Amino acid sequence: MGSSKPKSRSIPLLPLRGLLVYPSMVLHLDVGREKSVKALEQCMVDDHMILLCSQSEVNIEEPTQEDIYQVGTIAKVRQMLKLPNGTIRVLVEGVSRAEIEQYLPNEEFYEVLAHELQEGPSNDSELDALMRAVLSQFEHYINLSKKVTPETLAAVSDIDQPGRLADVITSHLSLKIKDKQEILETVDVRPRLEKLLDFLNNEREVLELERKISQRVKKQMEKTQKEYYLREQMKAIQKELGDKEGRAGEVEELRAQLAEADLPEKIAAKVEKEIDRLEKMPASSAEGAVIRTYVEWLLALPWNKQTEDDLDISKAEKIMEQEHYGLEKPKERVLEYLAVQKLVKKLKGPILCLVGPPGVGKTSLARSIATSLGREFVRISLGGVRDEAEIRGHRRTYVGAMPDRIVQGMRNAGTANPVFLLDEIDKMAMDFRGDPSSALLEVLDPEQNATFSDHYIEMPFDLSNVMFVTTANVMHNIPRPLLDRMELLYIPGYTELEKLQIAQRHLLPKQKRDHGLAEDQLVMESEALLAMIREYTREAGVRNMEQQLASICRKAAKAIVADPSAAPYVVDAARLKELLGPGKYRYGMAEMEDQIGAVTGLAWTEVGGDTLVIEVTVMPGSGKLTLTGQLGDVMKESAQAAFSYTRSRAKELGIDPQFHDKNDIHIHIPEGAIPKDGPSAGITMATALISALTGRRVSRAVAMTGEITLRGRVLPIGGLKEKSLAAHRAGITKVLIPKDNERDLRDIPESVREDMTFVPVSHMDEVLQHALAEPFGRQPSGSEDNEMQNGNPALRPAVDNKPEDTPPVGTH
Repeated sequence: MGSSKPKSRSIPLLPLRGLLVYPSMVLHLDVGREKSVKALEQCMVDDHMILLCSQSEVNIEEPTQEDIYQVGTIAKVRQMLKLPNGTIRVLVEGVSRAEIEQYLPNEEFYEVLAHELQEGPSNDSELDALMRAVLSQFEHYINLSKKVTPETLAAVSDIDQPGRLADVITSHLSLKIKDKQEILETVDVRPRLEKLLDFLNNEREVLELERKISQRVKKQMEKTQKEYYLREQMKAIQKELGDKEGRAGEVEELRAQLAEADLPEKIAAKVEKEIDRLEKMPASSAEGAVIRTYVEWLLALPWNKQTEDDLDISKAEKIMEQEHYGLEKPKERVLEYLAVQKLVKKLKGPILCLVGPPGVGKTSLARSIATSLGREFVRISLGGVRDEAEIRGHRRTYVGAMPDRIVQGMRNAGTANPVFLLDEIDKMAMDFRGDPSSALLEVLDPEQNATFSDHYIEMPFDLSNVMFVTTANVMHNIPRPLLDRMELLYIPGYTELEKLQIAQRHLLPKQKRDHGLAEDQLVMESEALLAMIREYTREAGVRNMEQQLASICRKAAKAIVADPSAAPYVVDAARLKELLGPGKYRYGMAEMEDQIGAVTGLAWTEVGGDTLVIEVTVMPGSGKLTLTGQLGDVMKESAQAAFSYTRSRAKELGIDPQFHDKNDIHIHIPEGAIPKDGPSAGITMATALISALTGRRVSRAVAMTGEITLRGRVLPIGGLKEKSLAAHRAGITKVLIPKDNERDLRDIPESVREDMTFVPVSHMDEVLQHALAEPFGRQPSGSEDNEMQNGNPALRPAVDNKPEDTPPVGTH
């Protein structure tokens, strides 16, 4: 490596770990390895000179020749001190570079044959330029590093020997041992300075990058600390002012709720954005309260929360059987839904519409569905809702804006898959504020409600997992597009036997609990219950019956409190009259005896089926036809059709063909304050008219329903099941029905079919054959005819005494 090779010499070797010594350097070394200590002792015996070479790997405890660099520094040991822990501290001064030629055999310590390396000439102008460049870069390095003191720069600047300058500067750099060794091995001064310049440039670039990164991190930390400091200051100021929470407290609370909430990514981003807006808004701003309310709604909605369905069909069947008696079709439909759900795992929520009269258990059935599925239950009533915003929500720009009733219900449910009951869907209305039924179209469409959008929330909410159940008393009040999205399940009224079972199993025990009566304190006999059903209630459902039971429980509670020995309080048929007074309704035949010109008809109403008596009186006059009893247009037309049919068949029926010129005819349906409409009273009016004109009595045990044509044909009607139950309640034993309605008889309960005879008829002749007590061919007695013509009150039909609040009747 050098220009000349001086004489070799043997010298002890001290391997250094993680350290390198240059010529002219003075430093302390701690020596602890046994071989190293013996090498030091030997050098002190000789001339105090020792060769210092670095190990290539720091971790090697017993290095071999391959582990030690070949070039090192011959140093003079200036001082040696033994420390209490056994190690030796020495002060060494680097003298010159040296290269190992060979290792000498020595078991006690490393001994080598080495020769010194001499530097070349160092006094040309190029070296001066290199020295200046190195000093300039070293100055930059000191400014960036902060690990080297400015005094070091001053000391280095005084060195005029280029080789020594390179060695001293390298010793102050944070370089790897490999790089420092490279400088040590470069004996010629010019290449050594050039390599050092490269190292300095690289180190400067790395330090500049570190400084930039450090500044960036520092700025970020300063910003965070500043925000924290300002927030703490704001809290302190608000506390002094008496505002314990303030806007900062609100924001902090909302951020904590956001961190805990399981929100979809888009919703979480929206909430974060709104919270940032709220934070920057002045505390006095009115919009702050609007934003806070909006964020609270977004956080409260169950975006990802669902309950797991309990798909145990036998368990669900047991629950519904316990809570409801009868209602076989709705129960079957729910079990079908569970079975399909179990097979396909994911099923779009069906929309069931339970249609039936009041008090039959539509709402409680929906609650039972939720219980059997293991889902949350939510109910909202749509009765009287006429504002579209109730379904769509208000825009947030309005004062007092709120989400719609659907979103409110989902928040109350707390899950994304509840059973959601929309009660009284047929009672919705519309006005200048919009049509809420049209707004429900998206909610109740399984293809669209996965992205239901509310004007207030403004983010699509998934309703596809919700099981919607709706209830209605009548189907014709529900708009057709809405009806198409729902599956209709009809719940008709109950029979007497069903009502008796419901009272014994459910209503009576419930009322006893509600009135604080023990099970054995009140005993109600079956005969009393049956008498109450027949004489004190006349309804399709059981609501009125429950009210009567509550009245009995109150009276029993009063008696037991006054005299504890009165328990058990037994209610039989005789005591029932004492408690509830005389019966409101007459049970048995609709009429006490066969009548002329009075026929029992069957009507369908919103509260179930009902019976009504149609009266016809014939009086001398000029052929005027009078219709009374709040009849609708369709019913008036049915009366005209019955009148025209009677005129066309007058001769065959034994009626004077000119009767319409000589007599006035008055057709009346009692309970005139109640509107009535529909075509199904056609044959009833025709029978009453013919009975009045011929003087033949109508059998009191017969009721009928059916539309009539001008030629006497009997057309089908609707609501046969409800009408049949009404006839059964009234004690009718024979019902005439249109031939085309014969297929509907399977829907009528078996207990009703056993007690009644259903006669299908297709023509008016058949109706008369079954309805008239006196067949054609035998003339009625003259006294009867005279009484009929004179309008004798004795022949007028008796009418059941019904309560004043009987609902409107429709006879279609």
